[in-house]
Amino acid sequence: MQWKHKTSPTPVKFRVQPPAGKIMATVFWDYHGILLVEYMAHKSTTTADVYVNTLKSLRDAIKEKRRGLLSRGVILLHDNAPVHKAKKVQTAIAECGFQEMNHPPYSPDLAP
Repeated sequence: MQWKHKTSPTPVKFRVQPPAGKIMATVFWDYHGILLVEYMAHKSTTTADVYVNTLKSLRDAIKEKRRGLLSRGVILLHDNAPVHKAKKVQTAIAECGFQEMNHPPYSPDLAP
C-alpha cells in the first residue's frame, strides 16, 4: 500500500527480468594465487569422469604455472563428496602424482 492523493498518477511498475541462472565454478589455488578455474556447462552434473578431466587440467596448469611443484608434491583438500571418493577419481589422483588430505567431517574450522 502507498499513501497518495486522489489526483496523483499511478506509480510506475518496473519490469522484472528473469535471473541469469546459476553457474558452477571449480577453483584450484595455492599460496601464490589461482591455478585453474573451470566452469560447468549449463544443466550438467559433476561426475567422476568430469572430475578426472578437471584433475588432468589441473596437472597441466601446475606444469605451466608452477614449475617444480609437481616434484615437490601437491596436496588436495577434498570434502566428503561422493565424486571425490569414486574409484576413477582416486586412480586419477594417484596417476597425477597428487596426495589427498581428507576433509574431517563436521569440522567448523575448515567448513564454517
